[in-house]
Amino acid sequence: MIDSSVLIGRYLDYMRSTRKAADKTLTAYSADLRDFADFCANREIEPAAASAADLRLFIGDMSLERRAAVSVNRTLSSLRGFFRYLARFGERLDNPAETLKNLKTGRRLPSFLWEAEMADFANLPEKEGVLWPVRDKALILAMYSAGLRIGELCSMTLGSFERGCARARIAGKGGKERYVFFSEEGTAALEAYLPARAARVKTEKPVDALFINKRGGALSVQGARWITGVYSRHSNLPKHVHPHALRHSFATHLVNAGCDIRVVQELLGHANLSTTQRYTHVNMEKLKAVYHKAHPHS
Repeated sequence: MIDSSVLIGRYLDYMRSTRKAADKTLTAYSADLRDFADFCANREIEPAAASAADLRLFIGDMSLERRAAVSVNRTLSSLRGFFRYLARFGERLDNPAETLKNLKTGRRLPSFLWEAEMADFANLPEKEGVLWPVRDKALILAMYSAGLRIGELCSMTLGSFERGCARARIAGKGGKERYVFFSEEGTAALEAYLPARAARVKTEKPVDALFINKRGGALSVQGARWITGVYSRHSNLPKHVHPHALRHSFATHLVNAGCDIRVVQELLGHANLSTTQRYTHVNMEKLKAVYHKAHPHS
């Protein structure tokens, strides 16, 4: 068998080039597999030749270290993928990680804004005027009205649009493409932003990125996150508004309005329906709140 460190490197290259894994995912998988390799080295085991019993011992050690259940489950995902890769390409006959079950985690409802809160938040750029209002309003409404991940937002280019600014084709997780749609308000904000963007871009160093910074360069994920944070601090909301909360708000509002859950799944670009179904729990929380507020004997 080829040296395990070489196989781990090949697996990460495979995830990067073939599976189009995000840099953040690759960093996490690399750290998980490096921890597993250290565990195996202490026991004089080749990681690629480890048995299911070895994996259980490794997971047991993580639990003894009081690692969070979500952290352990992500490590299990890393191990399953690595051994699935080895089996697929003939480096071993089985996948010892297949029999390992995830730890139970408490269900956390996603952070989101109610409709009125979202409307107030979208108007903050014009109301506060602290950064670049025309860009910031377009950025907030684009993320919200299309349910975009922050990476998807920052990877959009002028060529992403179809039919004006009402529809765009984007690359989501794993390079999976999908169409997204912008509300009338979002479309209007994007159309108002484009002339201001054109005036700001430097002719000697033009960029194709849809959202740019004040210097005319492409806006980074960190920059978009910082912008959202600025407006969160200027809002009177009793919660921190992060970029993913806008995506959660988009999904929650659709489900609350009666949109079919499979349509929401498609719009969000979720691979599994179970990921989308958590928004039905948000809807149930709202129903319970209304019930307790309105019922005379509650």
